[in-house]
Amino acid sequence: MSRIHIVARDNGAGLSQDIGILARALDEAGADVSISAIGDSRTRNIVRNLKLRTSLLRRRWKEGAAKGRFDVNLVLQHVPAKYLGLARRNALIPNPEWFPRQYQRHLPAIDRVLVKTRHADEIFGALGCRTEFIGFTSADRRIVDLPREPTFLHVAGRSGLKGTQPLVELWQRHPQWPRLTVVQREKLRLPEAPRDNLHFVTRYLHDDELRELQNRNTFHLCPSETEGFGHYLVEGLGVGAIVLTTDAPPMNEIVTAERGILVPYRRTGTQDLATRYQVDQDGLEDGIERMLALGDAERATLRERARAWYEQNDRDFRRRLVDAVQRLADA
Repeated sequence: MSRIHIVARDNGAGLSQDIGILARALDEAGADVSISAIGDSRTRNIVRNLKLRTSLLRRRWKEGAAKGRFDVNLVLQHVPAKYLGLARRNALIPNPEWFPRQYQRHLPAIDRVLVKTRHADEIFGALGCRTEFIGFTSADRRIVDLPREPTFLHVAGRSGLKGTQPLVELWQRHPQWPRLTVVQREKLRLPEAPRDNLHFVTRYLHDDELRELQNRNTFHLCPSETEGFGHYLVEGLGVGAIVLTTDAPPMNEIVTAERGILVPYRRTGTQDLATRYQVDQDGLEDGIERMLALGDAERATLRERARAWYEQNDRDFRRRLVDAVQRLADA
């Protein structure tokens, strides 16, 4: 393949995951991959996991910057103008909910917007961009032999857009429900006397601890207001969990009624270029009751479909990404 330059803010969260996923997929396809990670969070771990030498990446970056030798820039999220002249072609992989309107002025310099969701395709197509759907993938978090428990998990991390507060309020009203573990580092209106079935994890979790939680809990609650892609949705499907999310784009592109539980929204708002969908409290309560009412056969079917979708989506994304980048490099 060609010389590919990935440009992104290394935020220690979703964008850092994206850097690693893209770099690994392109490296495995034979591309010469260089990374400009803006910030100083997890880059060295990404490079180490790729089994690439940091010194080699730095040398390639210096050569590319000096000679303009990159074939394609892959720019994630924002469009730092100073990088756009370093490659013959520029591709943007955006998250609409974090794409500030002031960056729209750079869009004419973008040769292709590679979109993760059909929802993003509509948004950037309406702005006059040339778009191509590649989808996306998430890390495979499954631990096959770990026993599953009929309990609930909600992973919000540092985001305030995951619909966490409605879940906390619901669990306060339902002491008979199984345990809900909430992994959340963003500020919440916490109850003065939390129910025994409501457990908060507010500290930083090591990856192996989080992975064990993802696999032990059968039910994953993900009532997001908006997503650029939704790693915690896809990771939930990948471990074979039964995932609940908001019946709105792009969440309902990832989780469908055939492989999960969808609940309605009641209000909308905006977040940069995206629409925010606030979950309906009564609908959320009904969705959780439906999860609890599933029989063993129904649970097994949903879990099998979730895992099958994850595997197929992962293969499709890798093929679409490599094809799209190679076409740009050859143009």
